[in-house]
Amino acid sequence: MKVCIYSRVSTGQQDTTNQSVVLSEWAKQRGFEVVKVYAEEESAWKSDHQRVLASLIADTRQRRFQAVLVWALDRLSREGALAILNLVNKLSSCGVKVPSCQESWTEAPGELTELLYALTGWVARMESQRRSERTRAGLARVKAQGKRLGRPPGSKDKRKRRRRQRFTAL
Repeated sequence: MKVCIYSRVSTGQQDTTNQSVVLSEWAKQRGFEVVKVYAEEESAWKSDHQRVLASLIADTRQRRFQAVLVWALDRLSREGALAILNLVNKLSSCGVKVPSCQESWTEAPGELTELLYALTGWVARMESQRRSERTRAGLARVKAQGKRLGRPPGSKDKRKRRRRQRFTAL
């Protein structure tokens, strides 16, 4: 069976290599032929997100593979149950399955699988929101302690730095 791999990380500092290596090995063990690897390295919450996913969907419509292997369903979307369910249904309507390495139930037939997709999407969204809340709370605490957030003033302003250097050179 021809398959593709879809991996996604949330920030530019992270790397999709770990997901891709495990999924490639998983495909090899099952006798699948990996025809393409889609790797997305940006936040799922940004407005211009998931251009790679759009490319995957276009290739799905052209029937280039029969399955999209993912590390976990939350790698598809953190926008909630409906987003994951819609994406899986869109891929399924093209005859493409979405097996997840971390959720073996994704390969089981039946209506219970749809419920589990929805539940997994909801959990992913809630965890993402909780992580954001914890980050904001931590930043507020640091700011309340009088510490400066962000980079030091002038660290990115080349003009100011050059003027300062010229002035000190006099």
